[in-house]
Amino acid sequence: MRTKQLLAAGLLSASALAWAQPDVAALARDLSLNMAVDSNKGAAAGAPCVELGADWGSCLKGRLILQNHGSAAVPAKDWSLYLHSIRRLLKLDSPDFELSRLTGDLYRLTPKPGFAGFAGIAAGAKLELPLVAEYWMLHNSDVLPRPYLVADGQPPAVLARNDDDDASYLLPLPGDEWKSPAGEARPLMDAGERYREFARRGPQLAAADVAARVIPAALRVKRDGGKAAAGGLSWRLPALPADARAALAQRSRQLGLAEEGLPVSGAVVKGLPADIAVAGGYRLRVGRGGARIDAHDAAGLFYGAQTLLGLIPQGGGEIPALTVEDAPRYGHRGFMVDVARNFRQPATLKRLIEQMAAYKLNKLHLHLSDDEGWRLQINGLPELTEVGARRCHDLNEDRCLLPQLGSGPDNRSGGGYLSREQYVELLRYAKARFIEVIPEIDMPAHARAAVMAMERRYRHLSQLGQPEAAAAYRLIDPQDRSNTLSVQFYDRHTYVNPCVPGVPRFVDKVVSEVAAMHREAGAPLATWHFGGDEAKNILLGGGFQDLSGTDPGKGKIKLAEQDKPWARSPACRALLAERPGKTVADLPLQFAEDVSRIVARHGIATMGAWQDGLKGAKSPKDFATAKVMVTEWDTLFWGAAKEAHEFANKGFQTVLAMPDYLYFDFPYELNPKERGYYWASRATDSYKVFSFAPDNLPQNAEVMPDRQGKAFEVPSEAAPARFAGIQGQAWSEVMRSDAQFEYMAYPRLLALAERAWHRAGWERPYRQGERYQLGVSQLVDRAALNQDWQQFAAVLGWRETAKLERAGIGLRIAPPGVASGTAGVLTEFPGQALQFSPDGRSWTRYRPGEGAEARYWRGVSGDGARFSRQEVRGD
Repeated sequence: MRTKQLLAAGLLSASALAWAQPDVAALARDLSLNMAVDSNKGAAAGAPCVELGADWGSCLKGRLILQNHGSAAVPAKDWSLYLHSIRRLLKLDSPDFELSRLTGDLYRLTPKPGFAGFAGIAAGAKLELPLVAEYWMLHNSDVLPRPYLVADGQPPAVLARNDDDDASYLLPLPGDEWKSPAGEARPLMDAGERYREFARRGPQLAAADVAARVIPAALRVKRDGGKAAAGGLSWRLPALPADARAALAQRSRQLGLAEEGLPVSGAVVKGLPADIAVAGGYRLRVGRGGARIDAHDAAGLFYGAQTLLGLIPQGGGEIPALTVEDAPRYGHRGFMVDVARNFRQPATLKRLIEQMAAYKLNKLHLHLSDDEGWRLQINGLPELTEVGARRCHDLNEDRCLLPQLGSGPDNRSGGGYLSREQYVELLRYAKARFIEVIPEIDMPAHARAAVMAMERRYRHLSQLGQPEAAAAYRLIDPQDRSNTLSVQFYDRHTYVNPCVPGVPRFVDKVVSEVAAMHREAGAPLATWHFGGDEAKNILLGGGFQDLSGTDPGKGKIKLAEQDKPWARSPACRALLAERPGKTVADLPLQFAEDVSRIVARHGIATMGAWQDGLKGAKSPKDFATAKVMVTEWDTLFWGAAKEAHEFANKGFQTVLAMPDYLYFDFPYELNPKERGYYWASRATDSYKVFSFAPDNLPQNAEVMPDRQGKAFEVPSEAAPARFAGIQGQAWSEVMRSDAQFEYMAYPRLLALAERAWHRAGWERPYRQGERYQLGVSQLVDRAALNQDWQQFAAVLGWRETAKLERAGIGLRIAPPGVASGTAGVLTEFPGQALQFSPDGRSWTRYRPGEGAEARYWRGVSGDGARFSRQEVRGD
C-alpha cells in the first residue's frame, strides 16, 4: 500500500509532459539517488532475511530514493541506473523496477514496461523503492558514490548530485541504528564521549617533557646534560651508499634544515653491546660539538641518522645532548598498500616511503592485483594494464573492467597502473631508504582482473588466427561451469584455474618480468607474495542452510547448486584423477606449492602468502623456496593467537597482520561519519595500534574488547613462538582517492612503527597457562601503558605533526573531545590547534580559557587549510 501511495504522489499521468527520448546528460543533472536505512535489525522488523538467503539470517530494511530535481519528468523507459553496493541487495519491493546484479558490487536498476502508466517521475517528485539488503549499514562509507545512467547511443553519465568522491548519499541513521545488530557494548563516539576517552588515557605532556624521545622509541637513552644547536647538519657518513646519503639530505631539506651545521659523522664498527650488535643496531652520541653514529651495519647507520633527525623539530632548533643505544625489535616492520582496488599515484607512494624510512619501517608490501584491478605493466602482456587497470561501462569487458567500488563509468577513481619505469624508480627510491618492496600478485582467488584481461587476449589472438598464442596465457578452463560466489561477489572468473597449462606459464612470465625490474633497480627480488587468500565459495559457509533447513539464524539457499571453486572443471577433474586421494579442496594448497617451485627457479629466496592460502601446510619444507612467510590476518577474538603460534612453531616466518589492530581501512572511532570497513573493528585509533602487544598476543584481550566492544578471553595455551614481525594493512575499497588513503594511514602509521621497532616495558612476556580478559584479569600495567602513550602522543603532537604536514601528508585531524559546561577541551595529541563557533559558520581560534559558551568545535591543521569533522559540545 505504501509503495502505491508513493507512486501515485510522485508520478505523472500519461498525458503529462515526459521526455520522449531520454537525454542521459540532462537526466544525470536532475536525478539524485539516496539510500535510507529503516532498520538494521531486518528480521525483527519483519524482513524475510532467512528466506532471502542472507548470511546468518542478517539483513536490513531500507529504501532507494530517486528524486527528480528538474523541470521535466524523468521518462518511464529506455534508461538504466547502475549503482554500487558492498552489501548484497536481496530484494527490491517494487512492481515498476527490476534490480539485477552484474558482477561484484555493480547493480542495474531498470524501469519495467508499463512503469506507472508510462508516466515517469514528475518534476520535483520523489520515488521510494523499498529493499532488503544483507547484513547492515552502519557507516556512511557503506554506500558508494557515482551511480550512473545509461541509455542506448549515449555516453554514460554519473548523477551529478552523487558524484562527490568523499560524500555519501546514505541518509542519517535513525535512532540507535548505528549500533551493530550483533550487539554493541560501546557508546557512540561523540564530543562528550571522546573527552572522557582522552581523559582516561592520562594527563598530556609538554614539548619539553619529551625532548629526548623519538618515534619509534629507542632501546636506551641517557641524557648527557647540555644541548646542541641543530639548525643545520653537515653529513659525513662515507660508509653509507651514495643513494642513502642523498635520501638523508633530502629528508634534512624537508625538515627545513640548512645544508651546513652540526657535524654528523659515523661508521660501521665492531664492539657494540651485544643487544645492539645486530642488523640495524647503532649507537648515537649527540654533544655540543657534533653527533657521532657507530653502527653494526649500513642500515644501522641510516637508522641512527633518522633518530637524530627525529630529535630535531621542523625548521631546526636545540636538541638535548644524549647517548642512544638502539636496535630493531623485528626484522620485518611492514606496511601493505592495496593499489589494486583503487590505485595510488607514484608520488603518494614515494611520500609513504619517505615516512616509512623516517620511522624505521622497512618492508613495503604492494598488493598489485585483485579482482578490481591489475596495477603493474608486464612486457609482453599489455592487456593486463590496457584492460585490467581501467574501468568503464563496457558490458563485454573487452576495453576495460566494469565499474566497481564507486569508480564511475569513466575511471573517476580506481584507474591507473605503475609503468615499468615507474616501478623501477619506486624500487630505487625504496632501496635508498633501506626498504624492501614485496610485490604481491594475488592468486588463485582475487584474480578477476588478470582473468578478464587474458580472456580479452584470447579473443583478440583467436580472431587473428593464432590459436596457440591465444591459449598460451589463458587462465580459465572454458568448460568449467562451477557455480561459485566469491567474498566480494564475483563468479568463477575470480579464480585462475590451477589445472590449465596457461596458469603456470602466466605465473612464470609475471615472476620473470617483475624479477627483471628488481634487478634493473639494483634491488634483487627477495620475497614474492603469492596471496592465496579466500579461494572459496562464501555460500558454502556456516551462515547458510538448504531450503529445507529450519534454523532461524541461517539464510536459505539451494546448497546442491553451490560448488567449491573448480568443482565442475573438466581440467581439474582430469588432474585429480591422476592424484589418488586428492580432492578439489586440496587444489589451493597444491597450487601454492607449484608456484613456490616457479619462484625458486627465479632465485627468489622467500615466498609469502596470507595464512589461509597455506591452510593445511605442515612445514615450510613442503615448498621449494628457502623460506616461506605467512601473513597472519585472522582476528584475536577468532583465535589468531593460537594459529599464529602454530605457524611460527612449524618454522614459517610469521608476520602478524591482525585486522582488529592493524587494518588501517577500518574506522578510527565508532561513529557513522568515520570512513571504513568494520567487520573486525569499529574503532581502531592510534592508541589501539600503540597498545598492541605482538610478542604476547593473549595480553591484548585484557586491554581492548572485540568488534562489538565486548570482553573476550584468550588463554596462553600454545607453545612460545618467535614472530618475524608485524605489518599494517591499507586495503583500499573505501579509499578511492590518495587523500583518503593518507587520512586513513596517518597518524596510525607512526603507532605501527613504534610497536614494530620497540618493545615497551608494559608488554608482558608470553607465559603458557595465563588467561587474559578485559575486566577480569589484571596482569597488564595499564598505568604504564598510558604513561608511555602520553610520551608518544606528545612527540607526535608537538614535533611530528608539523613534519608530516611539511612533507605534504594529509594526515587525519581528529575531532576534539569537548565536555559539557566549562569543564574543558581535550585533543588526541597535545599541541593540536582548535577552533570554536557559536553557529557552525564563523570560527575563532581556541586559546585556553576561551570558548566556554561555544557550541561547535573542530580541529585544524597547522597551516589552517584542513579541518576535522565539526562536533557539537558534549552533554
